Amino acid sequence: MGSGGDLRSLLDRWIFISDIYRHYCNAEDEIIFSALDARVKNVACTYSLEHKGERSLHLSCIRVIQTSLTQHMLKEEEQVFPLLVEKFSFKEQATLVWQFVCSVPVYVIADFLPWLSSSITTDERRDMYKCLCKVIPEKKLLRQVILTWMDGKNKEAGSNHGINSESLLSIDSGSSQFLKETNRRFSTFQSSKIGKRKLSDSEIDDCDSLKHPINEILHWHNAIKRELQDIAKEARKIQHSGDFSNLAIFNTRLQFIADVCIFHSIAEDQIIFPAVGEVSFVEEHAAEESQFNTFRILIENMQKAGVNSTSVEFYSKLCSHADQIMDTIEKHFNDEEAMVLPSARLHFSHKKQRELLYRSICVIPLKLLERILPWLVASLNLDDARSFLRNMKLAAASSDSALVTLLCGWACKGRSNDFCKSSRLICLPSEEADCSLSMANMNDVNEVCSRDYMPCPCQSSSCFFPLASLNELSLLQEDHYNRPVKCTHHSLPENKIVCKSSVSMNAKSCNKNSCCIPDLGVSTGELVVNPRPSAKSLYNFSAPSFNSSLFLWETKIMSSISETTSRPIDSIFKFHLAIRKDLEYLDVESGKLVDCDESFLRNFSGRFRLLWGLYRAHSNAEDDIVFPALESKESLHNVSQSYTIDHKQEEKLFEEISKVLSDLSHLHESLIMHKYNADSVDKPIFPSCDVELMKNHNELARKLQDMCKSIRVSLDHHVIREELELWPLFDKHFSVEEQDKILGRIIGTTGAEVLQSMLPWVTSALTQEEQNKMMDTWRKATKNTMFDEWLNGWWKGGTLPPSQASSDKNLDSQENVQESEMFKAGWKDIFRMNQNELESEIHKVSRDSTLDPRRKAYLIQNLMTSRWIASQQNIPQESDGEKANASVEYSPSYRDSEKHIYGCEHYKRNCKLVASCCNKLYTCRFCHDEVSDHSMDRKLTIEMMCMQCLVIQPIGPTCTTPSCHQFTMAKYYCSICKFFDDERMVYHCPSCNLCRVGKGLGIDFFHCMTCNCCLGMDLLEHKCREKGLETNCPICCDFLFTSSTIVRSLPCGHFMHSSCFQVLFY
Repeated sequence: MGSGGDLRSLLDRWIFISDIYRHYCNAEDEIIFSALDARVKNVACTYSLEHKGERSLHLSCIRVIQTSLTQHMLKEEEQVFPLLVEKFSFKEQATLVWQFVCSVPVYVIADFLPWLSSSITTDERRDMYKCLCKVIPEKKLLRQVILTWMDGKNKEAGSNHGINSESLLSIDSGSSQFLKETNRRFSTFQSSKIGKRKLSDSEIDDCDSLKHPINEILHWHNAIKRELQDIAKEARKIQHSGDFSNLAIFNTRLQFIADVCIFHSIAEDQIIFPAVGEVSFVEEHAAEESQFNTFRILIENMQKAGVNSTSVEFYSKLCSHADQIMDTIEKHFNDEEAMVLPSARLHFSHKKQRELLYRSICVIPLKLLERILPWLVASLNLDDARSFLRNMKLAAASSDSALVTLLCGWACKGRSNDFCKSSRLICLPSEEADCSLSMANMNDVNEVCSRDYMPCPCQSSSCFFPLASLNELSLLQEDHYNRPVKCTHHSLPENKIVCKSSVSMNAKSCNKNSCCIPDLGVSTGELVVNPRPSAKSLYNFSAPSFNSSLFLWETKIMSSISETTSRPIDSIFKFHLAIRKDLEYLDVESGKLVDCDESFLRNFSGRFRLLWGLYRAHSNAEDDIVFPALESKESLHNVSQSYTIDHKQEEKLFEEISKVLSDLSHLHESLIMHKYNADSVDKPIFPSCDVELMKNHNELARKLQDMCKSIRVSLDHHVIREELELWPLFDKHFSVEEQDKILGRIIGTTGAEVLQSMLPWVTSALTQEEQNKMMDTWRKATKNTMFDEWLNGWWKGGTLPPSQASSDKNLDSQENVQESEMFKAGWKDIFRMNQNELESEIHKVSRDSTLDPRRKAYLIQNLMTSRWIASQQNIPQESDGEKANASVEYSPSYRDSEKHIYGCEHYKRNCKLVASCCNKLYTCRFCHDEVSDHSMDRKLTIEMMCMQCLVIQPIGPTCTTPSCHQFTMAKYYCSICKFFDDERMVYHCPSCNLCRVGKGLGIDFFHCMTCNCCLGMDLLEHKCREKGLETNCPICCDFLFTSSTIVRSLPCGHFMHSSCFQVLFY
């Protein structure tokens, strides 16, 4: 096979699997998820949204499709299947599966069963067959239809598995006996053939009237128009009477005809129009669907309004929509009849026309065919009804004989009065039917029978009922198993069924009951979740059913999401904008990895790892804080579980990309090294090993590109579903105060380092207005803390969004704030001030309401003592003691002098700090405060001395002197607090704006925004006391907030030093 054949084969496989998956999702939404939603709330909606999002995947590469669908199915197996097993009994599960089968178009299930059977092992196939025997109702013809699809196609496509129908039938004795008996009767029927040859297609066409089979499309058009005319009349009747009591029945009729129209449109778009050629009515079909949907919504609104729905507007809209639908469809049908039918009559033989019509019928699910066929046939006259049934049987394949029998039986229910005077279809026992065959005159091959018969469904080909006129016998009896059967020469009463024997028909009939055409049984029982198939879902691929609670739920979400009210929780979802921005970067830039240079690869890797880290922080915040808050509401149980599973799957995708990216980096380094070696020894740049390396490098680059596309689609769909499903729930179920608390919890469990990376990353994707709103929301959530001080302390290189509160101040306050912000508490500025300037600055600081009280007190105290400090520093002569102290300052200090470990009694570190207040060297602030009459503000420190080289330099984590070779000052360094520690685990809390001992926020501590203090994770549920730590210890009177001693929380909500508590109570 050439490349063209290979592509054709791949395209056919793709069309096949995508078609199956599309209808699988539709039936899952309509049946499985609707039933599950009735028993377990907030689970099915998410998966229906995923189905809707998967519509766009056909535009993606295969890896994207594979990743997305695999993740979706794994999620279902992890969450949905266990719930179905838990909440539904075995019998109920079988009922759901049967409804599922009956909701899928006939042609899909007929192709799906043999495909599925051929893709599994022999043991699995046995189990599947056994399961089907449990699922299909115990009605022989229904079992024959389904099992024939699986078994008959299997012999053609799956015989290489070494299993046949006989071995499968051994599983279920009842089904085995039925199919064996059916096969026996077909053999008997075959042996009784009286013709020596089969009629050719041309002879069949000659036997037919001059009417073309394709004209049966007119029957559908006429039946639809008559039904719509009745609906329009009923709408005017409702308008005139003002009686809305029958709106439910009216809505049911409308839904039925809507399903008929939409499935008719699907059949035309998929079967008729492609065969005819360049003809399309897709826009007309979509417009009709939209009109039906609008009409349905109007009726539902009228039902909801009840007694209030008496306005003239409702009446006029009802009639107007009915007339509009009628006019649209009538014009559409006229255009089709003028453009399509003449072309089909001209170019297609009668056989081809029948095939197109039969395939169009098979587009409809069994569940709807059971209702449509009687409705259609009831609208036809006797001759048209006979022609319709005859064409359907002639067009069907041999493997569809049981299906055609079932469909004909359903269709005949619409014409029972024409076919039987007693309004029933009377069956003959098998003995009498066999009698009529055995006594047939085998010599008269071409003799026409006085009446014609067709096997009755309830007797498995062993009884007959009249279907057509005398000259149509050969056409009706012909199929791929049998030639025409010749009947006896007996004069039969009109529309009576008799056998050649003289036994009374009534005595030998099936207890005088009507012919038992089996119904599907999907519209009765406790588990009927939607008695009508969702034509809308099939035409629109993945939308929920009209009548499903999933559709109503989606409508509420879309109306809610359209609101633009700003809420605190919105700032969480603002992260989605930054996520999408970086996902787009990865998707686009990954296409440039082939033949990229080292700098590009490094930048790409850095951007990817930044996204990974920040997305992980975002996901953890949702899993640990946001989702539990949702689940705490009784009506929202289970709403977030699927998103938690998403986060686990997405973490695996990030890990896979990280591994491939690392491998690509190693290959890139190898290529550079080989090229360098080749250049140095004057060899060819790309020897054979280099060519292989380059090939592997490019393959990895292309693989990485596909993986980046996959993760972009997965995450993009994930965040869209969150915004559609979860975002509106906060507005409905959470007050603004509760949302503020959730946001505060997130900030209180996020480390300073993460926030320093996250905030610029998020705000870069926002407009200035969005930045302002977001930062105002964050400031409001952290109003009791030092978060704003921390934010102003490190945000460099960009304009920090101003606080909204400051914009509401009067002009004088604005001037004071601006002047205060210009003032920096640097001692060099203070020394240059005179007394009046100093007092003026003190007044400005005192009037500044934006300053934290503790910060304000500190500044005023230092301003008031600044003149004395300045005078002491300006004394020109130094005493001998001061010179000695200076020599001590410029020498290292030791925490353990014997082991030469740098530091002091308070901290282990490798540097000294230059105190900005007195310009002297101290190992720590405690060492300074012990020998000074003032306190040291370590955050103002800008210089340090390395104790290894004794060089004073700008403060930082390492020594900048070349001789020290990046000597580290301590394991931990905080650039905000100017704090070093070389032996403990320390973290900086942005809300305390202090360094605390511990592993970090969200690990072993969190910051309570009400108490304004860091608490252990075991105190998540505690009694809050506003700014409870901003007080003195009741025992030692030390300020607790800045104390380095461990603080203990008391049951009353107060705090004290743990050591003081021990002394007091033990």
